[in-house]
Amino acid sequence: MPLFRHATFEISVAQPSGLPAPHGPEIAFAGRSNSGKSSAINTLVGHTRLAFVSKTPGRTQLINLFRMKNGAALVDLPGYGYAQVPLAVRLQWQGLLEHYLTRRSNLVGLVLIMDSRRPLTELDWKMIGWFGSTGRPIHCLLTKSDKLGRQEQTKTLNETRAALAKFGEQITVQMFSSLKKTGMEETEKVVGNWLSDDGSVDSNS
Repeated sequence: MPLFRHATFEISVAQPSGLPAPHGPEIAFAGRSNSGKSSAINTLVGHTRLAFVSKTPGRTQLINLFRMKNGAALVDLPGYGYAQVPLAVRLQWQGLLEHYLTRRSNLVGLVLIMDSRRPLTELDWKMIGWFGSTGRPIHCLLTKSDKLGRQEQTKTLNETRAALAKFGEQITVQMFSSLKKTGMEETEKVVGNWLSDDGSVDSNS
């Protein structure tokens, strides 16, 4: 069975303190508003509406936890970086994200969603800085790859990998398209290895 298929919604919380007590490894999904994060999650789980896809960036203001069949959890974090959200709200989200990413004990890795046409923005680097300091792995999905030609995809992938090379094997990068359903197997393989390495979940279960 594909790793993410048949994940079910468990809880939405406005603060990390509202999350259930840590049990089972968690994989966080984060990304700039309108980067295609919700679409990527829906594609991976095989469900068109599990994660809410909004035409208004900045709508996802909660931490949403989805439980997978193997006991691990997929954690959808609020999108970040939308300028029209009031500053006070943006600062609250920033605190929420940083708290979760640096203090959640059972968080095994971060899937960072970036629009392949605009990867590694200043805020993406901030996310990498927060989570990178934990030593846990980061896997970058360059979404909406169908908007790029083949040569553009190769160029963007190579340039992004080169920019992140200083992190060594901690950060991996791939192209992904929710529209074309491409990149799913690679994502499942990478994240499945995190779960196997964690030792608490067999990703083949």
